[in-house]
Amino acid sequence: MIINKEVCLSTRGNIDIVDLTQQVEMAVRESAVANGTVTIFVPGATGSVTTIECESGLMEDFKDIIEELIPQNGHRYKHNNDLGGQNAHSHLRASFLGPSLTIPIVDSELVLGAWQQIVFIDFDDQPRKRTLIFQTMGE
Repeated sequence: MIINKEVCLSTRGNIDIVDLTQQVEMAVRESAVANGTVTIFVPGATGSVTTIECESGLMEDFKDIIEELIPQNGHRYKHNNDLGGQNAHSHLRASFLGPSLTIPIVDSELVLGAWQQIVFIDFDDQPRKRTLIFQTMGE
């Protein structure tokens, strides 16, 4: 059995972190899949899906380390010059983390650690409307 669900979000950009855990849990419940996997995927080149503990200090630490690793300013990104945009850092940050995450489902429950939440991160430099795909597969 394969069930696809689209989820729409409005984001603020600039490392906006959105907790998706409850939405994914609901999609799994609605799918009636007892054992399998769910994949969360963002079509696009400036967003990522990962897991993190959604604690305010850690969220700020995450934003700080991303800025240190791939700074918004201070580099001469070729993408900015070639296409006229100023969001090369957004593309690079999203590529670093990736557009999808797959989580096991066992006995109709997501297999997550106690402090592990599923998040979407919008790295673009402006607010956007995003559509994510939740694909649940199993029996």
